[in-house]
Amino acid sequence: MNDCYSRGLGFETAPASHSLTIFAAVIEAFISDGPLTIFRDSPGTRLMISTAIKFYDAHPGSYDLKREVISGLARTPRTIPPKFFYDRRGSELFDAICELPEYYQTRTEMDILRNCTAELVDHIGPDCLLVELGSGASKKVRLLLEQLRPSSYLGVDISKEFLLSSTQTLATDYPWLDVHAACVDFSHTLDIPHCQSCEHKVTFFPGSSIGNFDPDDAIDLMHRIAQMMDMNGYLLIGVDLKKDISILNSAYNDAAGITAEFNLNLLTRIRDELGSDIDPGAFRHHAFYNPDRGRIEMHLVSTHQQRIRIDDQFFEFNAGESIHTENSYKYTIEEFAELASAAGFEQKQVWTDEDGLFSVQLLKTV
Repeated sequence: MNDCYSRGLGFETAPASHSLTIFAAVIEAFISDGPLTIFRDSPGTRLMISTAIKFYDAHPGSYDLKREVISGLARTPRTIPPKFFYDRRGSELFDAICELPEYYQTRTEMDILRNCTAELVDHIGPDCLLVELGSGASKKVRLLLEQLRPSSYLGVDISKEFLLSSTQTLATDYPWLDVHAACVDFSHTLDIPHCQSCEHKVTFFPGSSIGNFDPDDAIDLMHRIAQMMDMNGYLLIGVDLKKDISILNSAYNDAAGITAEFNLNLLTRIRDELGSDIDPGAFRHHAFYNPDRGRIEMHLVSTHQQRIRIDDQFFEFNAGESIHTENSYKYTIEEFAELASAAGFEQKQVWTDEDGLFSVQLLKTV
């Protein structure tokens, strides 16, 4: 669970087969006169937006959920990718998590962005294509838009309803901005063809969602982002830093129990969307910092011996056996510089808060 709405993330890199087609279609919207989609409320109510949005839906839905859940539960240890946290209820719960006093990531990153925007503009300049991965509610990008003045914005997210709502609102609030949206699982290969209408491209990947990937997979994802950006591209990325373990454990075990509800909602989604007999009440939330791996781990632990059914598959759980639902790696600035270098990026600038809890890093392709 990281703060940019960790949608599109998983434990493994999926095959690239359909992603080229997905992003070719998305970018074609930038370089052609393709149809625009305007979304309205129900008949007789007001127009939701005043500006058209070019929208592409890759339908990352229940089929992928069933396939990956069954595959993950058949493994030892059992895992389910964290991208499936984010149905509508999961997205709402994550919004609530971001307001919690224990969850420092959101407010800290937003404060850093407010303070570094002027410097950022000096580095990047105006009139870029701004691609936001895991755009969610598109709150943080608002801190950049007025000063950065991109020519186009492309929000990429796995949660269709949230994506449509946020990009519609963005198009209304910034009528000068050319707004695009792609409902895509971006843990699959990103291969965006050259966008002739844009001089340069910037990817915005806030919230330290890169931490949801194991380091090798993080390098692979960032390498694909570098290829997408070409030689003059930038990646503006949020990276959570190593810190006192008590702060980390509190952030993922809040007193109000909202993170626990967020984690357990994954089982509710599986039950409701896949017709499973899984009982969320038969599991408990467990999150802890693993110092040997440098990561927070989130698990759902079976409270007793049980058997669950998903489709025509059955899975036996012993009491205390867990489903690993998320990793969240933490880095030092030097460790992440090495990671970025291995992926084809140079660390150009790093901004942190005064307590050293979080960083926003500007990387340039090399």
